[in-house]
Amino acid sequence: MDIITILNIMVIVLVVVIIALVVAYYFLIYRKKDSKKEKELKETKKNTSTFNGISKEDIKALLDFDEIKDDMIIRKNGDQYVMAIQCKGINYDLLSDEEKLSVEAGFVQFLNTLRFPIQLYVQARSLNLRNIIDEYKARVNSIADEIKELETQRKEAVKEGNTEKEERIAFDIKRKQNVLEYGTDISEYIGKMSLNKNVLQQKTYVIVSYFASEIGNTSNYSKEEIRNICFSELYTRCQSIIRTLAASQVYGRVLESEELAELLYIAYNRDDSELYQLSKALDAEYDALYTTGKDVLVKKQEKIEEELEVEAVDLATDSIMAADRRLKDEKERKARIREKAVEIVDEYKDQLDPELYKATKEEILNSGRKTKNTEESEAKPRAKTTRTRKKA
Repeated sequence: MDIITILNIMVIVLVVVIIALVVAYYFLIYRKKDSKKEKELKETKKNTSTFNGISKEDIKALLDFDEIKDDMIIRKNGDQYVMAIQCKGINYDLLSDEEKLSVEAGFVQFLNTLRFPIQLYVQARSLNLRNIIDEYKARVNSIADEIKELETQRKEAVKEGNTEKEERIAFDIKRKQNVLEYGTDISEYIGKMSLNKNVLQQKTYVIVSYFASEIGNTSNYSKEEIRNICFSELYTRCQSIIRTLAASQVYGRVLESEELAELLYIAYNRDDSELYQLSKALDAEYDALYTTGKDVLVKKQEKIEEELEVEAVDLATDSIMAADRRLKDEKERKARIREKAVEIVDEYKDQLDPELYKATKEEILNSGRKTKNTEESEAKPRAKTTRTRKKA
């Protein structure tokens, strides 16, 4: 073997060794980068899955609910659905004895109509006067703008020489200035009140629950269908409670999703709810969306209201038809009774005095006419009421 062949072999071996070293180098570099990325990913996952050393699972277990959706609190992996009714009551101590009895009777009626369990929840929170102050300031500014416009109109009236118009505008300016001063004083007074942290407000809620197991066999329904059914049943229950509570002069409304979130936020963060207000986050419109149609939840509520209205109309129609049939049957029965009475009198005609026979027969016929006139007089108001409802 000559020297050239040996050199060629050595060069080939050297090239192979260099290539192997390069491959090994790049393999080590990429492996190091991958391990570094995995480590960063683990750190990120660890940081996001914990908050102040508490895992998300522990936080969810503490909150004891899954999510808030469609004005409902969803719990127990979609098995329980909860709605809250905010009630606005009256001052019972200021009522008269008759009014107190009326309220008590209405509340007893409400309790007697309950066919499902409810919970009463009272929450005391610090009164947030920021919105009230902003509203008063906006009104005050609008009144100030109106005064400026009236001042411009007054100057034009002076130029035109219209004394009557000038006096009328001057009177309006004076009246609005008084309102402006009063509104300014009110806004300043409320602003001073807002500095007091001890202004508390008590709110009362009726908590209504519905379980998916009440539907029956849920294996044939999807999660969305189960949620829609539970929403319909819950909304119907809430509306029934609101109507029956109105008899005792207690008025309520169903809380929306944002209000439910605020209710739970204050319940879990009593100390920090004033420092980190949920309303400020909502005012920032971080969850605002652009839409040109009605909200899906509003459509659901309207559909339920329409179904309740249709069922109420059907019930009223069936009741009217049943009452009409009953009245007709009663009318026929009375007519047959009169006919039978006439036949009995005719059988004893020979044994009765002619005048007595005639008077008896007239009395039987007159009783039928009296019944007919009474029915017609009662039917007229009913017909008038029916026509009024049709016009409405």
